[in-house]
Amino acid sequence: MGIRKILKLRTDMYESVIFDLGGVLIDWNPRYLYRKIFNDEKEMEWFLNNICTPEWNEQQDAGRSFDEATEELVARHPEHEVAIRAWYGRWKETIQGPIHETVDILRHIRDTKKYSLYALTNWSAETFPWAMEKFDFLQWFEGIVVSGVEKTRKPFPEFYEILLTRYQLVPGKSLFIDDNIKNVDAAQKLGIQSIHFQNPTQLHSELSRIGLIGAER
Repeated sequence: MGIRKILKLRTDMYESVIFDLGGVLIDWNPRYLYRKIFNDEKEMEWFLNNICTPEWNEQQDAGRSFDEATEELVARHPEHEVAIRAWYGRWKETIQGPIHETVDILRHIRDTKKYSLYALTNWSAETFPWAMEKFDFLQWFEGIVVSGVEKTRKPFPEFYEILLTRYQLVPGKSLFIDDNIKNVDAAQKLGIQSIHFQNPTQLHSELSRIGLIGAER
């Protein structure tokens, strides 16, 4: 089940809803870029699993600069310099746009005026200002905590604590939505009710099941 330990709670126990951004509201995937660079799918996947890896990218999400990350990786893998430099040189091409159906869900929650809205995102401080200008719906949040700004990230507990403390949120009265199961599990350990996002239809179903939004679409 995508929903985790929240079915017994009444909707009126929630005060806030916390959204992840990339993969939930914003369609980010490095393959959108690297399919333009590599002609072979297997070669692209090898590069993303061995050179510009998720672990490497997470360091930038936690505050490391693009320049430092790029130069360090190019020095180790000079034969892949062009593809490595594309990661940040052409990073806007990794974003397809908003996930419209999830944005519609966000809009519906906002329009109920029952819940405060927040975002907790693993995102580089260097590129997030662009996202704020690009996506109008980011203005709907009462607060956004960005990993690259805070120099820590999900799933580390201190990152969640920054959000909870800064906005005085009660974990048990907050609902967290994220597409990464590790991030969901970390939130649960802090007492934050959570949904593992898989797609907009599944999210709508889970939210309807607990009565946070209506069942109609």
